[in-house]
Amino acid sequence: MKRKVLLDCDPGHDDAIALLLAAYHKDIELLGVSVVSGNQTLEKTGLNTLNLCQYLNIDVPVSLGSSRPIIKEEEVCEVIHGESGLDGVDFPELNMQYDSRKAVDLIIDILMESKEKVSVVTTGPMTNLALAIRLEPKIMNHIEEVVLMGGSYTNGNVSPAAEFNIFTDPEAAHIVFNSSLKVTMIGLDVTRKVLVLPEIVDRMEKINNHASKLFVDLMKVFNENQRKVFGFPGGPLHDPVTIAYLINPDILTIEHMHCSIDISHGPSYGRTNCDVFDYNHLEKNTYVATDIKVDMFWDLIEKTMKEGQ
Repeated sequence: MKRKVLLDCDPGHDDAIALLLAAYHKDIELLGVSVVSGNQTLEKTGLNTLNLCQYLNIDVPVSLGSSRPIIKEEEVCEVIHGESGLDGVDFPELNMQYDSRKAVDLIIDILMESKEKVSVVTTGPMTNLALAIRLEPKIMNHIEEVVLMGGSYTNGNVSPAAEFNIFTDPEAAHIVFNSSLKVTMIGLDVTRKVLVLPEIVDRMEKINNHASKLFVDLMKVFNENQRKVFGFPGGPLHDPVTIAYLINPDILTIEHMHCSIDISHGPSYGRTNCDVFDYNHLEKNTYVATDIKVDMFWDLIEKTMKEGQ
């Protein structure tokens, strides 16, 4: 049976590959896509999502969500994802349109109408999901689990403490992590091991189809920006690890622990405080990824692009 998935994203080069994986893999049924600001403004992340869906022939509703975090000011990541948020691809003329519903309403409708529980994947700030939970708490009965790319049990990437997606809206993450839902956190600790090295780009280029061309064009820009900012030999492909985990959980090593979000507005604002050693003996509320089988991940990406639509 296919796993039903609702994707909330902010494309973003790595979001684009997560969307591709969710739409193309035979074991995933993508029900809809909600969009949030993050890697760029909402106007740009929304446009990027429509362009990706049209280019990849993905026929699901796409809805615009929150243009800013619940409390703090808007953050974007132009230094990594460029002026458009998805630099590297010249898309054809756009004909696809947004769903008429706002993202919060789309999330609520899809979850409440589904006869089976849905896995909700967030690859950007968690604003849309948090607002949906606040507006209609009954949706939690329809969620199998929340799988997020975000956080870290070690170091951040926008401050010593905080990872970008959580830092952009810590209050939203606080709502979701304390919702009683099953939350699986896939953070920098594992996603930084999935580097799009030059040999990976060459490997995917040999597939030579519509999907692989998108991958190669995006990753060349993504890698160059990551090299300039972080000195990485290849950009870490963060977001698709969420979908890969849903397809094959064996890709990740997961540990169950308590995790709280620092919403103090102090120097560790946005940190995911993971009690790895159970110092505080608090209820374990988060499944935290601690390792990844990198070769298995790339095999999955390659196979999906070869066999996809």
